[in-house]
Amino acid sequence: MSPAMIKTLDIRPVIARGEEPFKKIREVIATLADGEELVLVTPFLPSPAIERLQADGFSARPERRPDGSWRTQFSRL
Repeated sequence: MSPAMIKTLDIRPVIARGEEPFKKIREVIATLADGEELVLVTPFLPSPAIERLQADGFSARPERRPDGSWRTQFSRL
């Protein structure tokens, strides 16, 4: 998939500020056009986001990165 078809959201600063990250995730998910995917970067496996977005019709492909963070790619089924 070309980079133009992927939106990346690094949610680590939101979590570091003590804010609820799912609102921001929902905002970005709502802007995805057909064929676009979201890559979510988090400091931990985002299990709650994965479960909620799978219930909304997204697939999730989480991958642990060498620095210990997680990169999870979401796409519509």
